[in-house]
Amino acid sequence: MSSTLQETISWPTRKAGTFEITDEVAAVVRRSGIETGLVSVFCQHTSCSLVIMENADPSARLDLERWLDRLVPENNSDFVHTHEGPDDMPSHIKMALTRTTEVVPVGGGRMLLGTWQSIFLWEHRRSPHRRRLVITVQGDL
Repeated sequence: MSSTLQETISWPTRKAGTFEITDEVAAVVRRSGIETGLVSVFCQHTSCSLVIMENADPSARLDLERWLDRLVPENNSDFVHTHEGPDDMPSHIKMALTRTTEVVPVGGGRMLLGTWQSIFLWEHRRSPHRRRLVITVQGDL
């Protein structure tokens, strides 16, 4: 029998950077009762994104964050959209270059992430925000 469960969670960020959300997504998968299917995580914002990244060594995420900061620096004189500060337009570009949705297969009632993979919310703004994530689990019970 096929089923769908959808939940929206709110996640606080304190600063720019990556925040692991794997456990929260896994909890929704467990509550769904779905054995085989897919889970999608969708971020309802235009200044943060999602990424599946290495979970063992935080320096891998730090290197990725620093690389993207160099690619899209703040205080670029070409930017017009700066209403909310110097990190405003760079955060939108970073979101557009990354993803707002991640999809992971579900098998045996759990996410089939690799050994070193986790799901991270990637906040591109420096100030604290509360981010909404829509988690949808679809599949067979």
